[in-house]
Amino acid sequence: MTLGSLGMRTPAAAFLRRQQRDWNVTVVRTSLDRLAYQMVFPYLSIYIVALGATATQLGLVNSLGMAVGGLAGPLTGWLIDRHGPRSFYLVGIGFLAVSYLTYALANSWPVTIVAMIAYWIGYSISGHSCATICGNCLANADRATAMMVCETVGAGLLGIVGPMLGAVIVLSSGGIDPDAIRPLFVIGLGITALTFVIVYTQLSRQRWGIAGRAGPRTAVLSDLREVMHGRYLKRWLVIAAVGQLPVGMVFAFSQVYAHEVKGADALVLGAMTAAGAVVAIVLAVPLGRLADRTGRKRVLFLTIPLFLLSNLLLIWAPGPAVLVVAGALQAFFYLGGPIQAAMERELVPAAHMGRWIGIARVVRMLLSAVLVLVAGFIWDSVGPQYVFLAFVAIDLVVRMPLLATMPETLGMRFGPAPVPVTR
Repeated sequence: MTLGSLGMRTPAAAFLRRQQRDWNVTVVRTSLDRLAYQMVFPYLSIYIVALGATATQLGLVNSLGMAVGGLAGPLTGWLIDRHGPRSFYLVGIGFLAVSYLTYALANSWPVTIVAMIAYWIGYSISGHSCATICGNCLANADRATAMMVCETVGAGLLGIVGPMLGAVIVLSSGGIDPDAIRPLFVIGLGITALTFVIVYTQLSRQRWGIAGRAGPRTAVLSDLREVMHGRYLKRWLVIAAVGQLPVGMVFAFSQVYAHEVKGADALVLGAMTAAGAVVAIVLAVPLGRLADRTGRKRVLFLTIPLFLLSNLLLIWAPGPAVLVVAGALQAFFYLGGPIQAAMERELVPAAHMGRWIGIARVVRMLLSAVLVLVAGFIWDSVGPQYVFLAFVAIDLVVRMPLLATMPETLGMRFGPAPVPVTR
C-alpha cells in the first residue's frame, strides 16, 4: 500500500492519490532512512571523538567523506538521465549499509573515515536518485507541499521516534561511550536493508526525457555543459552551497558542543533532536502549502533567520531548556531544505534534472568538505563557539543577499511536460 491508497475522502488523501507511485515509494524509503539517521545522529560525532579523534580529526573525517561523495555527483546525474534512477538508488543504499556496518565494527577513529566515505557516497547517490524522481514526478503547484509531506513523516513523526529510541538504548547500555552507541549502527543497518528491499520490489524502471526527443548520446562533459547554459544557475550554485554548509559545519559539531561544553547528557541530546522533529510535524505541511501558493523565496526568508537563531542559542544556552529550544529551531534547516530543493528543480527542464542535481551536489559538498575541515581547526585553535558564529556570518553576508536577486520559480515552465519512459 502506498501513501496515496488511503481509504479516506479528504483533501489530504486526494492530494496523495494524485501523486505518482514512484514518489510514494521514495517517501516510504526516505522516511525509514531518516529514522535510522535520527537515531544515530545525536551520538555520531561523540562516537568518533570517543574513539580518539580531536575536533580537527573529526572535521577531517567529515571532509573526506563529503569530498568523495560530492565528486560522484556529476557522473551519477549523467547516468541517471541516461538510464533512470532505480539501479543507482539501490547502489546508494548499498553504500549506506556498508557505512553502518563499518561504524558498528570500528575500534579506532581512522576506521570511521571508511564509514564516513561510504555514508556520503551512499547519501549522495541515493539522495540524487530520490531527488530526480521527486523533481520529475511532482507538478510545480504540488511540489513544495509534497516535499514537506515527506519531511513531516521522515523528520517529524519518525524523527521523534529515532532520537528517543537511541537515547533509551544508550542509557540502558550504560551511558555515552562507544560500546553503548555501537548497537545503534546495527539497528541502522537493519533498517537500511529493509529500504533496499522496498526500492528493489516497488520502484519502477522509469526514466525521463522531453516528449518526442530522447536526446543524443554525447560525451559526459558536453552533456554537463549543456545544462549550465541556463540563466541564474551559476548564482544558484553559490546559494545552494552555502545553504548546505550546516550538514558538515554545524551538525557535525553541535552535539559535541552540547555534550562537552554545555554538559548535555544522552537524554538532553535526544530531546534536542526530538524537539526539532515536533516542530517539523507541526509546520512542514503548512509551510509547504504557503510556498506553493505565495512562492519559495518568501518562505525561505522566514526559515533561514530562525535556523541562524538556533546557532546563537546553542552558544548562549545556560542550561538544558535552552539547548532543547536550540534543537527545536534547528528544524528550520530541514524545513527550508525542501523549499530550496523545490527552487533548484524548477530552474531546469526535466531532461536536465539528473545532471543539474549532480552539478549542484558536487559544488555543495566540496565547499562543505573544505569548511568542515576549517571548522575543526577553528574549534581546536580559536574556540568551539566560533564554528557556529562563522557559519552565521557566511549565511548573512553571502546566501541571503544572493537569494534576494533570484527570480521566483513557482511559475517557471520549460517546454513540454516530462514524459516517463519505462524500459
